[in-house]
Amino acid sequence: MSTPTLSRPRQGRMIGGVCAGIARRFGWNPTTVRIVAVASCLIPGPQFLAYVIGWIFIPNERQAA
Repeated sequence: MSTPTLSRPRQGRMIGGVCAGIARRFGWNPTTVRIVAVASCLIPGPQFLAYVIGWIFIPNERQAA
């Protein structure tokens, strides 16, 4: 079985799909990744900027033919 590549899913995304893509890539629960991402934004740092950069640079998953 191959490891899923890092991509933003077309189904099951909330805003940009960054958290869902990271969760799918590593086999984690998307809700947990979203909660950690929101909680980390309460701490000073570049977390929001990192999300936006991920939104820009992580590609959408390819459509099934």
